[in-house]
Amino acid sequence: MTKKTAVILLSGGLDSATCLAMARDQGFRTLAISFRYGQRHAVELAASQRVAKALGADRHQIVDIDLRAFGGSALTADIDVPKDRPEAELESGVPITYVPARNTIFLSFALALAEVEDAADIFIGVNAVDYSGYPDCRPEFVAAFEAMANLATKASAVDGRKLTIHAPLMHLTKADIIRTGRKLGVDYGLTISCYDPTPAGESCGHCDSCQLRKKGFADAGVPDPTRYA
Repeated sequence: MTKKTAVILLSGGLDSATCLAMARDQGFRTLAISFRYGQRHAVELAASQRVAKALGADRHQIVDIDLRAFGGSALTADIDVPKDRPEAELESGVPITYVPARNTIFLSFALALAEVEDAADIFIGVNAVDYSGYPDCRPEFVAAFEAMANLATKASAVDGRKLTIHAPLMHLTKADIIRTGRKLGVDYGLTISCYDPTPAGESCGHCDSCQLRKKGFADAGVPDPTRYA
């Protein structure tokens, strides 16, 4: 029996690694796609390669796009990454680490790959619980993109094939995600979530993403394997 194919958005972080493991566990042939988009935390691409290999992705592709052309984010422009923000601040507003339209752009590339590969499933690790206020991590966004995708492609318009955007982490806490991934054999020591890592790939331990990651491991009662500077 031929396996169904899924495209997995793989950043090299904790959430996307868990998504890849979940897709594999569901029996999909997994095509991982990552992006070199001008991000300051480009060490995540090495992490994505480690994760793809460790979790047995059938293929891993890194695509070059340059969102520095637009800027507007501490991840793609010469803007300081916020550090040591209080928890109440993490839960309010849209932080400067938000990259305008990033998930829309990434999903569009994943949609193109899915159409070429006859895949009807895309996995993305967005989360509406520990999500730092990003508007493109909400359930409404995922549902809207899925609706658009099923209008925009030959696969849907001519072949009648419905595409599904899977966001299996949407309503999980970071601790829940870590527990899930551990059961599926994810080695989180291979991943990096930091927005401002050292050139050697050590996490800063102070950005929003590092704080959420630390709290997730603590809440899950799991030792944090992250290398901090």
